[in-house]
Amino acid sequence: MDEPADVRIGRGQRLAEAVREDLELYAVAELEERIRVLESEIARVRAQLDRKQAGRAAADALFSPRSG
Repeated sequence: MDEPADVRIGRGQRLAEAVREDLELYAVAELEERIRVLESEIARVRAQLDRKQAGRAAADALFSPRSG
């Protein structure tokens, strides 16, 4: 019998699943670790956002019509 094809996970699907997870199942130490991981992810996302905004600003400056 053939094995099933890999199911493709949509962008952001894992995050949506994590947000709906029952936190009652976690111990205090696990919750603290979860907070550390989420704070690290927030920092990573903010850094990527800053890079994208800087790239967009550079493109806008390069391609926008000059006044004067």
